[in-house]
Amino acid sequence: MPSDYLTVLVFAAVGAGFAIFSLLLSRLVRRDNPAGQKLDTYECGEEPVGQAWSRFRVGFYIFTLIFVIFEVETVFMFPAFLRLEWFSANGMGLLALLEILLFVGILLLGLVYAWKKGVLTWE
Repeated sequence: MPSDYLTVLVFAAVGAGFAIFSLLLSRLVRRDNPAGQKLDTYECGEEPVGQAWSRFRVGFYIFTLIFVIFEVETVFMFPAFLRLEWFSANGMGLLALLEILLFVGILLLGLVYAWKKGVLTWE
């Protein structure tokens, strides 16, 4: 049993060692002459306008997280819907449907909570 953990530990050590070795080797090999255009922010060949350090509204990130949650919901529900006929043939169709509805219900509660907190409003 401990040998299983040793295998994982060796694998992680070799992976970390490879990453560190690659970074150190690239630092030794490359030239370092930062000047002029190399230090400018690159915006598709255009001259930068304004500062590169601008703030974004947190609402964009929260909206994206909510979108990702509902996309993951779709990914989890798709196989269940594909196997719903098999569950039904084996006498577990109602149970599978109830589990799917419970899953959707929990996510809808989260959506209602986010809506009530005002996360989905654009101000």
